[in-house]
Amino acid sequence: MTFPQLAQFQDLALLFMRLMLGAVFLTSGWKHVTNPGERSKDIGMSKAFTLFLGVAELAGGLGGATGVFAQLAALGLILVMMGAMQKKIFAWHTGFWGKSGTNGWSYELMMIVMCLVVATSGGGALSLQRILIR
Repeated sequence: MTFPQLAQFQDLALLFMRLMLGAVFLTSGWKHVTNPGERSKDIGMSKAFTLFLGVAELAGGLGGATGVFAQLAALGLILVMMGAMQKKIFAWHTGFWGKSGTNGWSYELMMIVMCLVVATSGGGALSLQRILIR
């Protein structure tokens, strides 16, 4: 390890990653829940499925951000992002970067990898679940 001193900040780094995941999924889920008609047209899904997706993103984002059931939240969000990637790759035929360089499936893949870190690490020691269990 090149910088072993940085290992002491691992839990803080995991907290920041969980908070970032929470911010992304909470805001996305909120948009799905508060405006399902418009969002369903954007993503090409039914209004009912869009509401389900919004609730799943809200729950996953809240679990990820707080660290309560962070592993389950991360695994659920991986499924959500795999569905989004499937839609972009096979239905919309979008490339990795997309036509404009920002609308491809690179974003979903990045979210999947971040969720994998949370799922495999448990989210670190700085989580409500670990603090309350102590």
